[in-house]
Amino acid sequence: MELTALRQFLVVARLEHLSRAADELRVAQPSLSRTIARLESELGTPLFERSGRLRLNDAGRLFRDHVERSLGELEAGRRAIAESAREGLGTVRLASETFLTLTGPLAAYKRAHPAAEIALHWSPAEDMARRLRAQDVDLCVASQPIRGDGLESARLFDEPVGLAVPLDHPLAGRTSVSVDELADQPFVTAREGHWARRLLDRLFAARGLTPKIVCESDEHSAIAELIGAGLGVGLVPAFARRSSVRPPAVWLAVDSPDCRRGVTLHWSADAHLSPAARLMRTLLTAWDWSDGDPGDGR
Repeated sequence: MELTALRQFLVVARLEHLSRAADELRVAQPSLSRTIARLESELGTPLFERSGRLRLNDAGRLFRDHVERSLGELEAGRRAIAESAREGLGTVRLASETFLTLTGPLAAYKRAHPAAEIALHWSPAEDMARRLRAQDVDLCVASQPIRGDGLESARLFDEPVGLAVPLDHPLAGRTSVSVDELADQPFVTAREGHWARRLLDRLFAARGLTPKIVCESDEHSAIAELIGAGLGVGLVPAFARRSSVRPPAVWLAVDSPDCRRGVTLHWSADAHLSPAARLMRTLLTAWDWSDGDPGDGR
């Protein structure tokens, strides 16, 4: 089997859409279709269901997992040889849903290890297990559970999530608010799949309510700005209140024990981690998240 065919198969398996996969790979769709057909012929079984929308079948999912691990091992071998030749710290590849939380640790890491290379990858949580299995990244930081065989994790911190409201909002004089009181409030929030959106939907669904969403944004730093501008209210973690750049808004506690987020570091148990990645893992797990101050950063 050719490595190119296996890499193309993984893109089709991830997107479950031939034309979008062809666009991402920058190949002609008929050529990509023939590649997948040859792969299926070589394996002796279909990898996709083709009735209606293209979907991975059981054999396809099984094969995808093995291909991810195999290509991941090849990439790990390439990196190990490169690190050995350089005799340096190498590179750490860190994925996260947002890097606002990580600016302090990242700055301390760079000061302590200026020779190490840092590659940052924004990633939705649902892609993280796959990327770790494929050794596409070394470490992932997520604000929601990441499940997958062969993954290890360390809880970094747990914190309350509150409600941000504009300064002139009727609730601005309060110190706390109940979820029931928010039933008719306009929400500015992240798109589906992000931890804050899942938390909002879960809090409302537990009370038989549906949040009134007036704005969805992938620019998470813009959410607080839009709230401060008076467009609505939104869920904001306590950590954001310590940010050096804060929009004009008031943070209220939400009277629900479930209105919290836990931030966890994940890595693959079987992956080869460069010295740079091991140092990053040590720093993140030892960081004093209560006020953002590092230890010695080493």
